[in-house]
Amino acid sequence: MELSVLNIEGKETGRKVALNDGIFGIEPSDHAIYLDVKQYMANQRQGTHKSKERAEITGSTRKIKKQKGTGTARAGSIKSPIFRGGGTVFGPRPRNYGFKLNNKVKQLARKSALTYKASENSILVLEDFNLEAPNTKEMVAVKSNLQIADKKSLFVLPVENNNIYLSSRNLKDVSVVIASELNTYQILNAKTIVLLESSVKKIDETFKL
Repeated sequence: MELSVLNIEGKETGRKVALNDGIFGIEPSDHAIYLDVKQYMANQRQGTHKSKERAEITGSTRKIKKQKGTGTARAGSIKSPIFRGGGTVFGPRPRNYGFKLNNKVKQLARKSALTYKASENSILVLEDFNLEAPNTKEMVAVKSNLQIADKKSLFVLPVENNNIYLSSRNLKDVSVVIASELNTYQILNAKTIVLLESSVKKIDETFKL
């Protein structure tokens, strides 16, 4: 699959880039995508939820009434879960929601997601560019020139670029990631993937098993 390389004015440069069919044209695996996205979202959870059980709350240990003769159920502690202010029964405890996923499954998921985007013609190749200083207006102009102003976009860079990152940080519909850290959730969450020309080769190196 070949795509024309565009400049930041949105015009064709006359060059074309071939996308690797082993990455952008495979038989997609929906189950691998499901597992990878599930793991990503699970890893975002802090898991710090906690409620106090009867052994952890503050309260007297005095027996609140005599054992027999009251006509009601026996009760030995005000901290019992059946009383107001008592401990919680089987309450949430801190835990880690993450789980292991094999690297080959992750690779398959990301290739599958890129294949879907390629089949939907949702990938653009942009020639390498840099901003002299962080400037949000310039980033908005680039999106407008590429005719993706109203679309959630993911810019894939070959290496870290602080100026581009800071220029897009305040735009809610723009995300920036380097090719080696590209993940399935980001690919699927974006309406359009914008690959910088040098990042295409970087993706080939990253996804090579």
